[in-house]
Amino acid sequence: MDATQSTQYPLDPFPHYERMRAAAPVFHDEPSGSWHVFRYNDVQRVLSEHATFSSRMGGDAPSGSGQLFASSLITADPPRHRQLRSLVTQAFTPRAVDALAPRISALTDELLEGIAARGGSADLIQDLAYPLPVIVISELMGIPAQDRERFKHWSDTIVSQTRTGPGSGSQDSTTSEMVEYFLALIDQRRSRPGEDLISSLLSAEIEGQKLSVPELLGFCALLLVAGNETTTNLIGNAVLCLAESPGTLERLLKEPALLPQALEEVLRFRSPVQSMYRVSVAETEVGGARIPAGAPIVAWIGSANRDERQFERAAEFDVDRSPNRHVAFGHGIHFCLGAPLARLEAKIALAALLSRLPGLSLAAGAQLERMESTIVYGLKELPITWQPA
Repeated sequence: MDATQSTQYPLDPFPHYERMRAAAPVFHDEPSGSWHVFRYNDVQRVLSEHATFSSRMGGDAPSGSGQLFASSLITADPPRHRQLRSLVTQAFTPRAVDALAPRISALTDELLEGIAARGGSADLIQDLAYPLPVIVISELMGIPAQDRERFKHWSDTIVSQTRTGPGSGSQDSTTSEMVEYFLALIDQRRSRPGEDLISSLLSAEIEGQKLSVPELLGFCALLLVAGNETTTNLIGNAVLCLAESPGTLERLLKEPALLPQALEEVLRFRSPVQSMYRVSVAETEVGGARIPAGAPIVAWIGSANRDERQFERAAEFDVDRSPNRHVAFGHGIHFCLGAPLARLEAKIALAALLSRLPGLSLAAGAQLERMESTIVYGLKELPITWQPA
């Protein structure tokens, strides 16, 4: 299989991670001032020790998309984090997520009808992996169907940013559009509440206080990005991993009970989220390196999940791997709230793909190109073929 790669966003970043784990597991990038952490134990510690490694973003006056996330769950520390998280936990409990399964299955079938009608080839990202989670999270939030394309465009623009680079004019423009859109939607829900997550957040209180407008905007932005990017990339990465593993697609068709375990290995092997950002609260030591207070730190999840010290045959994709203590959804208090939803959507989508598209495989000579982001890992397109009935 041929693959085009950019040098900045390589399709296969994992050899670089391997070199860094061996030669510079805690690396200081002097031009940016950022510290980069590559080994599993260190990444897990940075993600989970919130008293030492703060999630606060961009200081006290963030700009660009930082202003959207500055008051959100993902950038809050305790005790505010605990209070904010409690407001949305009920929407993502296993029971609440399981109740969405019939709707997710119906949407998947509808999308696959369109794919199957086209013959024996399609772009899996464009035709299934992208629209499915966008529709699901849009419906949860009460976003009108006609706005979904804008929704996805905003999300893609935000994740294309890298932590070490300045915001571009297009990203600032996207932020302004999003703020304007969500403010209008919040006002609309204030006067006409519905059965959706934004209406629920508007009526919610923390210790007698309503959420502030920045906090509401933070929730909207976080749900937008986390609600579709992770799942789109999980579905695409899963098909790529399985198609590259001889006999695995056929095995899963015969052993559907193995699918959840296979998805955990996809999450480890090609983690949809490759890196997370923290700031050191005080001077500390990580992997023998002294990190000063106030230093930006990038925890490389994609590297941690390939660490030879944690996983046997870490560079091999193995659907029988168990236990599988990957950190693809983070660790500690910021463990991804939407993990049950992402897993459910991916499981339903993959089961349907296997049963509806016999002989599913990557298109011969497919030119695979990674999304332009160091934060997430996913493909721009994934050409597939199958044997039409």
